Amino acid sequence: MTAPLHEPTAEAAPSAAADPAEAGARKVEGRSLKQIAWGRLKQDKIALAGGITVLVLALVAVFAPLIVGLLGHPPNEFHQEELDPLTNLPQGAFGGMSSDFLFGVEPNKGRDVFSRIVYGARISLLVAFLAAVVAVILGTLFGILAGYFGGWVDAVISRTMDVLLSFPQLLFIISLVSVLPDDLLGLTGSGVRIGVLVLVIGFFGWPYVGRIVRGQTLSLREREYIEAARSLGGGRRYILFKELLPNLVAPILVYATLMIPTNILTEAALSFLGAGVRPPTASWGGMLRDALETYEHDPMFMVFPGATIFITVLAFNLFGDGLRDALDPKGTR
Repeated sequence: MTAPLHEPTAEAAPSAAADPAEAGARKVEGRSLKQIAWGRLKQDKIALAGGITVLVLALVAVFAPLIVGLLGHPPNEFHQEELDPLTNLPQGAFGGMSSDFLFGVEPNKGRDVFSRIVYGARISLLVAFLAAVVAVILGTLFGILAGYFGGWVDAVISRTMDVLLSFPQLLFIISLVSVLPDDLLGLTGSGVRIGVLVLVIGFFGWPYVGRIVRGQTLSLREREYIEAARSLGGGRRYILFKELLPNLVAPILVYATLMIPTNILTEAALSFLGAGVRPPTASWGGMLRDALETYEHDPMFMVFPGATIFITVLAFNLFGDGLRDALDPKGTR
């Protein structure tokens, strides 16, 4: 009796059996929550475009002196030679746009609009970001305390949030700014206004964060891992900051991203009403206020700051919506 023509050898058999197992192991790979969220976010092209725009705006604000030095002129430098001597309006079409003045010049004063837009980004983003940080810190602290302890603690904090949410924020800031001294706590000029805007906007913004954190905490405090931590002797501080807080990072991060554009609009509105930074410091809202006098004859001076505010707010909202979908544990993308 002859041997089979294709009898497998001892060396070949184990490798053939191992190949499918190795292939299956490569296919089934565990992914962390960060990897899942990043994978979802990469699929959302609109959110990525918003995030890239936000990053570009942040870099523009940080490197404003360098950008203006290369492409523009000092933001408070007057260029009367670029204005018509009879009307004080920019010479040339589209508000005096040229290779020297990319966005034209400001009517009546002749300042470089491009430079003021770039420097205005520093004020808007600085106030919006720092106010969001203040709101997140206060909202997280009070929200997690109200949700975890309940009882009279929850009642006091919840009623405080209701009062602050019903308070006329803009009117309060305008009244406060009108009585502020020029020097306060070592700050002078626009520094006083910026500090007050950050604190007041952040103070009136924390109840929104606090409500979300409170609701999430009420849900999480009854979970099994919290009960397990209690049964193992975990104290209140350990449970609050080691068990609850890490699970609240995602909703807090999403809401903070969506809060920044609201703060940008608030700062622009206050500057438009004269309660923002002091002139001649550049701000987008202040430029819109100045454009009211000449928009019929030079609409471009109103278009550029208005379009910048619109693009910035839209970019933050698109990125925030995409981030919320990416961090949603029930998401399917």
